[in-house]
Amino acid sequence: MAVLPAPSSTGVRIAGDRYQWMIAWQGCVTALRDAALRSPNPVVEVGVEVNDAGNLDDVVLYRQAPPHTYMQVKYAADSTTPVNEDYLLKPSDHGGPSILAKMAKAWRQLAEDDTPVDLVLLSNRSPDATDPLVSLRDSRTQLLVPKAGQQGPRSSKGQARCRWAEGTGLTEEELLKLLSVLRFDLARDVLHLREHLQMLMFAAGLRFDENSVHAGADWVARQVAEGRRRLPLAEIRAAVGSLQLAAGSSRAVLSIATLKPDPMAEDADHALDWVDRFEGASAYVKRRPLAPATWSGLQQDIEQAPFRMPPDTKALAVTGSLRLAPGFLAGAAFRMVTGVDLAVAQRDQVWSSAEDYDAPLEPVVEEHVLDLGPDLAVAVAVATDLTADVLDFLREEKLPVARLLVVRPPGGAKDNSIPDAATASALAVGIRDLLRRHCRRHPAIHLFQAGPLGLSLLLGNRWNRLRPTTVYEDVNGQRVYEKAFVVDA
Repeated sequence: MAVLPAPSSTGVRIAGDRYQWMIAWQGCVTALRDAALRSPNPVVEVGVEVNDAGNLDDVVLYRQAPPHTYMQVKYAADSTTPVNEDYLLKPSDHGGPSILAKMAKAWRQLAEDDTPVDLVLLSNRSPDATDPLVSLRDSRTQLLVPKAGQQGPRSSKGQARCRWAEGTGLTEEELLKLLSVLRFDLARDVLHLREHLQMLMFAAGLRFDENSVHAGADWVARQVAEGRRRLPLAEIRAAVGSLQLAAGSSRAVLSIATLKPDPMAEDADHALDWVDRFEGASAYVKRRPLAPATWSGLQQDIEQAPFRMPPDTKALAVTGSLRLAPGFLAGAAFRMVTGVDLAVAQRDQVWSSAEDYDAPLEPVVEEHVLDLGPDLAVAVAVATDLTADVLDFLREEKLPVARLLVVRPPGGAKDNSIPDAATASALAVGIRDLLRRHCRRHPAIHLFQAGPLGLSLLLGNRWNRLRPTTVYEDVNGQRVYEKAFVVDA
């Protein structure tokens, strides 16, 4: 990989501005989705470098009623300056107040008369794990309290509180009040921000490819250049129309993370975080629950998801990183008979259970007779051919299977065999209809998959009038496969 030159001061400034415009556009998308889903306290206007927010004016989310969200956005070109006491209390380059002192002053102004506020320091800088107070940040709330208020004045925490209070001109009691509403949204690097923004645009019914993300950020930049500092919902909607970003309807969000954290979890209507409960050091090797976590525990959590969603949810986006067996189960939990339009982002496309198609797409079928018992085994070979692995597994484990059906798209198994949502829906229906005919004389089905997550989700969504189905996951071990879930059908 070529070594990039160090960015110029102008380059850093441009990158920082771009970072801020993306965050502001994220606020605009939130306003659109809040309005569509009738949020109880929606974002109705987005401010950018506004005049009435003191030193927390970079991006402001104005809600129908307080608390409004006031963000101070800090971009860094590298990781040499983590967020710690030195960074927060250091005077400006011109000898002016520190970052935290400015935020404290703005807080006093904004929270006068006990007006509730939500304050955010948002940065791509990482928190300093050795700092007595910053290291106490709760990753769920992004707050330093309650831990920052614990222990006495002689402790390292107490001494740090004293320095922070002195550096901001607050009493320790006032400092803790500030820290109760000041969120430290840190390590929000550009790639993470863009991924989050893309998924938020997907959930809001917008096009979410990279060009569309840039189009939204560019629109914000133009408004700022023209002196418009407050962007009301009506203007945001007009921009979506003029930029041709509309692609569907807004959706509630179910976040399921098993391989890596999901940036959409904070915006989800219901979130399942199983990242720490899957074994493996990285997303590339996480394949099975880490004891004492079990597949049955994950199944219970996913099957409870429909009861955790807002009442009358009719359109749902599934986000997060998950393998095929959990994807199939999520589709089955919201089966088509529930009336929920289920969707997932597949590359830059929306694959939805409500997608129109001309006719079911009949798969190509290959049969292998095993005579090991009464059940039916099915291998969905879409991205790659898994026949040899499945046959070896069935024989070695002596599963009670009479025959194995390998089903493939008409063009064969390859990683681009399903070009779009309509083809995915048509193939899911074609596979289900074929299996309805073949499973009549079998009491149970054993299912193996190799294909895109979107197809697995849509297949589970249509998995009805079949047989009880054991779903296997590829764990890339000596046995290759492992029993994950049993789904009634």
